[in-house]
Amino acid sequence: MYSDKDLNQAVENGIFTSQAVDEFKASVVSLKNRQSVDEENFRLVGGFNDIFVLIACLLLLFSSIFVLKPFNETFGLVTFIALSWGLSEFFVLKRKMSLPAILLLVSFVGGVFVLAGTFFATTSQASLIASAAASTIAAYLHWLRFKVPITVAAGTVAAIALIISSLLKLFPSTQQWLLVILFSCGVAAFVLAMYWDCADTKRVTRKSDVAFWLHLAAAPLIIHPIFSSLGVLSGNESLFNMALVIILYILMTVISLVIDRRAFMVSSLVYVIYALTSLVNTYGGIGYGFALTGVLMGALLLLLSAFWQTARKRLVLKLPVKISNYVPDVILK
Repeated sequence: MYSDKDLNQAVENGIFTSQAVDEFKASVVSLKNRQSVDEENFRLVGGFNDIFVLIACLLLLFSSIFVLKPFNETFGLVTFIALSWGLSEFFVLKRKMSLPAILLLVSFVGGVFVLAGTFFATTSQASLIASAAASTIAAYLHWLRFKVPITVAAGTVAAIALIISSLLKLFPSTQQWLLVILFSCGVAAFVLAMYWDCADTKRVTRKSDVAFWLHLAAAPLIIHPIFSSLGVLSGNESLFNMALVIILYILMTVISLVIDRRAFMVSSLVYVIYALTSLVNTYGGIGYGFALTGVLMGALLLLLSAFWQTARKRLVLKLPVKISNYVPDVILK
């Protein structure tokens, strides 16, 4: 059995071309009469060695901070960032290890974010702008070098932070429109995710992995402003608001089915569970609202998982051809 790591190594050694590997994966999917998209695969752990390397990287990176910080905080952060990049050169470029790649990307971009903020005496909007701008550039440079799928999502979140902090600095009155701006950024992130998804509807290349992480980032950005504007997160558990919450989640579920992305639906699940738990506790008069909500949502999600492709088929086959061509195919049998 050949893993993705083996195929990637063969591409690096010039044995196969990247296009040939993609065509091979598509052929395997076709022969098995099974859509790889149905599993919504993404590369995370190749084996326990990934976890072993992850722990070792964590120990090295954060121990270096604690050792060097007493002498010079800036030097400690620079060392932390340099180690993140240097370890990526080996474990990402050469070893193709997915889990350490995610850690090292987060540590590199996060380290740059913190380092940029240290050049300001106090935390302010100016320091947030500088940190967001620096981390956006860092994510872009990291993508050019290592092509880790989560990097695009990290860079998108950093860019959104840069846009919002810049708007608040230049136009303080935009504070009252913050939720609208955040929602618009979430929609933009979703559109970007669909751009990557549409480029690989067979879900056999790295583009699909990029879209996966973008969907994870987009859903909370979309749903948080809506829940906040309804007052759900501040204790306003009216029946009308709860009905809107349920309708909203059903809408997100339909979208998830059409684009075949469970990640888009699951990443907003915590908001729905919180809202339903508050509703049960307020109007049900019981003290175990969270447990009851968990049982209900868990059962519904398992039922949806069991009939996922059946539900998809009913939805996708009713879509116009111009739209259905940009989403993964359904299994007709």
